[in-house]
Amino acid sequence: MSTPGGPGPRLDPEPGRGAPGFWHRRIRFAGSELVVGALAGTVLLGLVGAGLAHAIGLPLPWLSGAVIAVAAAAIGGLRIAGAPPSFPVSLRFALVPIVGVAIGGAFTPELIEEAGRWWITLLGLALYIPASHALGYVLYRRIGGYDRNTAYFAAMPGGLIEAVAMGEQAGGDPKVLTLLQFSRLIICILFVPLGIMLYEGHAVGSAAGIELGGPETAMGFVDAILLTAAGAIGFLGGRRLGLPAAVITGPILASGALHLAGITEAMPPAFLIALTQFVVGLGLGVRFVGMARGPAMRGLGMAALSVGAAILLALAIGGALHGIVRETAEAVVLAFAPGGVTEMSLVALSLQISVVFVSAHHVVRILLCVFFAKIGHNWLVRHRGWSDGGQASSTS
Repeated sequence: MSTPGGPGPRLDPEPGRGAPGFWHRRIRFAGSELVVGALAGTVLLGLVGAGLAHAIGLPLPWLSGAVIAVAAAAIGGLRIAGAPPSFPVSLRFALVPIVGVAIGGAFTPELIEEAGRWWITLLGLALYIPASHALGYVLYRRIGGYDRNTAYFAAMPGGLIEAVAMGEQAGGDPKVLTLLQFSRLIICILFVPLGIMLYEGHAVGSAAGIELGGPETAMGFVDAILLTAAGAIGFLGGRRLGLPAAVITGPILASGALHLAGITEAMPPAFLIALTQFVVGLGLGVRFVGMARGPAMRGLGMAALSVGAAILLALAIGGALHGIVRETAEAVVLAFAPGGVTEMSLVALSLQISVVFVSAHHVVRILLCVFFAKIGHNWLVRHRGWSDGGQASSTS
């Protein structure tokens, strides 16, 4: 600042006194209020994690590396520019339609004919989901020691948002539900593709250097307009129609229609799919901010146990049914894995494993998870004397 004797050096106020310095400033970005330094530091952490994941050959390095690095920093209590790791989780809604458009690019007349054989695995889902849910509940209740409502809704093998909402209405602990449900997604992202690679005995998909999406030079201006429209119209139309996971299922259907009609053969460029993986990974990692280290690690361990049990069930079903639907056992296991629609679709894209088959089963899985969880809990309340927390809505 200047002095009466003439201009002198300009000194920025200390952080926390007067106007904050640049890195300590708060900004609004993608609907969230963030500290500049924390946002930049979180992105840098994710980039370092992705680089390390790529260097050691992990599948989905942009996703898995970002999740590991940011979640570890959050659980460890790292603060950047005086704030915890932060990233606008809503940003994923702007990018996830890209995944749907890419999946729609796999639609072919031959694939539609093959889909007629999927009824057997879709029927298998109707048996797998309640069995997996019941097994997860026993593990969370007997080993984890969680209360009945928390254990019940934490054990849902799909429908994260619905599980947390219904569990809180029923009197469960929303913090524990959020921890266990997000841990389920992260465990699936990290260990399902790794398990497939170990089973194959070599790197597959993106870990083997296969490019995701279309070549960077293959998309013309008209193709770019068409695919962008498919993503936007599919998302908005899917929401209007009430499609499950509309942010991805709507663009899948819109893009699939374009490709089936032969209007375009283009695919989103590889860098956009990698960027989507990175954003999803950062968004999952920051979910662990504010969680105490002990409960967070315990939740991750319990989620790993529950997911492991669900995968064993999926392995049994995959071994029994894959020949009937003429898909690989890996594709059936991936279709039944208790991850999210977006996350498992990204895994299927990365590993180049029957992406439409996998995505279709995960959409149905979410619907069945919510349906079975609702009717199951209502039965337990009415016939087994479970408390509904006194908050259950008439629609739950």
